[in-house]
Amino acid sequence: MESTVAPVHLVVLGSTGSIGTQTLDVARAFPDRIRVVALAAGSNDALLEAQIREFRPERVALADPEAAHRLAARSGLAVASGPEGVRSVACHDPADVVITAMVGAAGLLPTMDAIALGRRIGLANKETMVVAGDLIREACARSGSEIIPVDSEHSAIYQCLVGEPQESVSRLILTASGGPFRERPVETFDAVTRQEALAHPNWDMGPKITVDSATMMNKGLEVIEARWLFDIPAERLAVVIHPQSIIHSMVEFVDGSSKAQLGPPDMRVPIQYAISAPARWPADHPRVDWREPMQLTFSEPDPLRYPCLALAWEALEQRGSSGAILNAANEAAVAHFLAGRIRFTRIPELIRGAMTELAGLPGGLLLERMQADSAARTWVDGRVGSPS
Repeated sequence: MESTVAPVHLVVLGSTGSIGTQTLDVARAFPDRIRVVALAAGSNDALLEAQIREFRPERVALADPEAAHRLAARSGLAVASGPEGVRSVACHDPADVVITAMVGAAGLLPTMDAIALGRRIGLANKETMVVAGDLIREACARSGSEIIPVDSEHSAIYQCLVGEPQESVSRLILTASGGPFRERPVETFDAVTRQEALAHPNWDMGPKITVDSATMMNKGLEVIEARWLFDIPAERLAVVIHPQSIIHSMVEFVDGSSKAQLGPPDMRVPIQYAISAPARWPADHPRVDWREPMQLTFSEPDPLRYPCLALAWEALEQRGSSGAILNAANEAAVAHFLAGRIRFTRIPELIRGAMTELAGLPGGLLLERMQADSAARTWVDGRVGSPS
């Protein structure tokens, strides 16, 4: 029997990326509960065209103007382009849930636009909270917008906190797989190749996020994100290495008990929950087979192996524009590594250099943080010479 409940009107920013395509997998599984009304992507016009044919959204955009022109010429469709085109998709009406899955700082302004309209945000763009977490909280308070995280770690914490008063929380504990180099000798990191850095042992993610997992900057960004998502001070946040990626994160309470959210490494589960919460829709996602023997192990992150994690903690302590500088320098450095212009070990070196040289830039306003973002990218680009 068909559902009599009105469908959720869904907007997906970053529809051709890893999270975006998995979001559309969820939409495909619930055709009577989810209606895809708008899509935005970066430059993959071919995949966006296929998504348009399947889901028939009312509005589409490509951040790359040339890709938008190609798609419009081929299809005869109206395709918005550039940053303003993506923002128009974020503001599309009607919309109940906006999944923000654009990689990097490009997702910040569209997310802010959707928040200003009071939409529920399924947040997969952690950089938004890293750059402007305090400003995001203020904007949500003004508009009544609700943020439900899509990152598996933050979704786990969100689920563990349902029904729990803030004062009962002692610590939030984020788990990390340790990435592909958890056991590799640190002295060999200079020789890490692009292919090796992209070989994540558990998760299927885009190249930038996968490299961030290898450096553990991904976890550092998640620490900053957790600070603002859950209004928890830095000293009550912790990270542990959990190679099996079964426990997605934990909450420790003041009475000494803990809650954990567990499941196979499948991003469709937190994506679906961001759309359906507080309801849980029946789905055929993979389950943990509790009859099978298994080990769940934990350890402290090695600071020599993961220097980017400490850089994120420093940015959290410094506030202001420091999150924007950290994030932008990381994005720029990772792009240079993926292009073969720098060694793997130069990623944290460049980030630290940018944070040191640009410390003190004003960051009280969103515009100032965007200017700090630009300054950090320029600083990193200026320090990268021939491939090394």
